[in-house]
Amino acid sequence: MAIVSFLFFLALFLGVGLASARAARGTRSDYYIASRSVGPVSAGLSAVATNNSGYMFIGVIGYTYAVGLAAIWLMVGWIVGDFLASLIVHRRLRIATERTGESSFSAVLARWNGADMPIWRKLAAIITIIFLGSYAAAQIAAGGKALHGVLGWDQTTGAWIVAALVLSYSIAGGIRASIWTDVAQSVVMIVAMSILVFAGVAALGGVGATIAAWKAIPGFFDLMPPDLVLPGLPGLALFIIGWLFAGLSVIGQPHVMVRFMALDSPRSMTAARAYYYGFFTLFYALATIAGMLARLLVPQLGELDPEMALPTMAVQLLSPLMVGVILAGIFAATMSTADSLVLSCSAAVTHDLMPGGAERPLMLKFATAAVTALALWIALHGTSSVFDLVILSWSTLAVAFGPLLILLALGRSVTQWRAILMMAGAIAVALLWREAGLQNAVYEGLPGIVVGLLIGTIGARRRKILPLS
Repeated sequence: MAIVSFLFFLALFLGVGLASARAARGTRSDYYIASRSVGPVSAGLSAVATNNSGYMFIGVIGYTYAVGLAAIWLMVGWIVGDFLASLIVHRRLRIATERTGESSFSAVLARWNGADMPIWRKLAAIITIIFLGSYAAAQIAAGGKALHGVLGWDQTTGAWIVAALVLSYSIAGGIRASIWTDVAQSVVMIVAMSILVFAGVAALGGVGATIAAWKAIPGFFDLMPPDLVLPGLPGLALFIIGWLFAGLSVIGQPHVMVRFMALDSPRSMTAARAYYYGFFTLFYALATIAGMLARLLVPQLGELDPEMALPTMAVQLLSPLMVGVILAGIFAATMSTADSLVLSCSAAVTHDLMPGGAERPLMLKFATAAVTALALWIALHGTSSVFDLVILSWSTLAVAFGPLLILLALGRSVTQWRAILMMAGAIAVALLWREAGLQNAVYEGLPGIVVGLLIGTIGARRRKILPLS
């Protein structure tokens, strides 16, 4: 029954994605930003489904399994940082998308001020392909882990299934297929996580018994994360600020921001934001609780792989039918992000790197297939955990694009060479920070973004353009 219910939902996702092809217009703009016609409900739910990804089902739950209640500060910092960034950037990005007439995230930034930054744009496209490709590989790997944990299948099988489904409907309908399936997948994701949390609490004897069991684990119910760079409240504050910058980093993620670029009108941004943050807060809270429950229900994973906590717990607690729902929820999370990543990489290849004449429908689809194949290869041959691979890709993209986008949204005019220097300096600082092993103390995006902003402002001519309202 687990396989039957799982396959039912996969068929549903595939059917929704393929159905979107009926609305396709065959243009570059439609393939990559749905002709800027997406309503606020779809944009909000699609953005949050894309943001959550297999990282939430696999990575965050694995981290919470190991750390305990203190993992809640990841949620607080991330959502607050994401929200603050949205107040500055999202609506202005949507306006700039329409004004420039561009179809890719990098192209909109390059032409924000009316001119073009062709060298920066090509460098941005290369960075997008490298790190979004790695990010997509992490999602495909998460699908493989889920299938192995629930059904005992080889992880390679799950990776192939995710890649095949994503490729099928992405080629058929482009970003519209991704958004339509995201909406369906977001519903399955929240239902699956809710079922698991309620089943876990019930198996432990209720809320009171669950809390008592958490408190019995030394340090597990403490609000102070382990291994802070500074002791006490100063260390906690720095930890939260680091994850606030992780949330702010969403503005540097092309695969998320393209959802807001595709919105039907800038006036719809408030409604889209309400759906986005409402779903995001609820889902992140459920994921945190699920990770803590897994520590009680499957304690043996502490010696093995904590990232297998959720699928292992599902098999232990639920009927085969419900296990299929959980597996479908995990696959929904991985696919809702993987398809977005693949399409953003495809846009970088065809729109930012290749001549304009290359953007024929067949070339768009071929680029999507090539990027999917590359991500699958990385997933099958890589060794990093989902959590580590996502954070590395997320932080690098954040420091590469976030500082420039902030300055543009605030009305600052940035020259091409200064933009290149901002990108290079910010990425170098973030990667060196990680290489030095400091990312566990402070998220590497924080120093990277700060350095990028400093390079963009110190010594620069104080020319301003009118900020987009």
